[in-house]
Amino acid sequence: MKTLLCCLVLAGCSLGRAQTRDFLTNDEIDQVREAQEPNERIALYAKFARVRIDIVKSLLGKDKPGRSILIHDALEDYAKIVDAIDDVTDDALARKVDIKAGLANVAAAEKEMLPILEKLRDSQPKDLDRYEFALREAIETTSDSLEAAQEDLGKRTKDVEARQQKEKDAIRDTMSPTEREAKDAADKKAAAEDEKKQEQQKKAPTLYRKGEKKDGGGGNY
Repeated sequence: MKTLLCCLVLAGCSLGRAQTRDFLTNDEIDQVREAQEPNERIALYAKFARVRIDIVKSLLGKDKPGRSILIHDALEDYAKIVDAIDDVTDDALARKVDIKAGLANVAAAEKEMLPILEKLRDSQPKDLDRYEFALREAIETTSDSLEAAQEDLGKRTKDVEARQQKEKDAIRDTMSPTEREAKDAADKKAAAEDEKKQEQQKKAPTLYRKGEKKDGGGGNY
C-alpha cells in the first residue's frame, strides 16, 4: 500500500511538472514579447535553440546522476522552440512580411545544430533510452524546419495561405448563419483597419505645413 501511494505521488508530481514547465525561461519570454518584428523574433528563437543545444552538450560531458531528465527537457524545449520559429515564419508570410533575413539566420543555425543532434543519436550514450524519443523529435523537427527555411518563399507562402484558408473554411462550416454574418463583418473591419495602418506607415512623417516646401524659407518647425 505504501509503495502504491509513493508511486501515485511521484506520478502526480511528474504530471504537475509537465503541465507547468514552460519551454522558455521568464527572461526569454520577456525578450520575445519585446521583439515584435518577425525577423528579430526569429533570430531570438534561433539563439534560444542554440542555448538548448549547448546545455545538452554540456550535460553529455558530465556523467552524473539525474542528467538524463535534464537532457530530455532541454531536447523537448529545443523542439518546441523550433516549432515556434516555424509558427512565426508562417504568420509573417501570411501577412506578406519580408522575412528573408530571419530565414537565413534560421537556416544557418539549423545547419549547425542538426549534425550535433544526429551525432548524439549515433554515439548511443548509455542513458539514451531515457531521452531517445525527445531526441528523435528534435532531429525530425529540425530537419523539417531546415527544409522549409530553404524552400522557395513563393511556394511556402501559397502553402501557408492554402492551409489557413482550409482551417477558416472548417471553422466557418461549424457556424450558424448569424455567426457567419458577424464573423464576415469583423473580418471586413479588421481588413480595413489593417489597410489604413499600412497606408499610414507608407507616408513618411513630416514637420512641414501643408503646401510648405523644403526650401520655402521661414522654416517654421
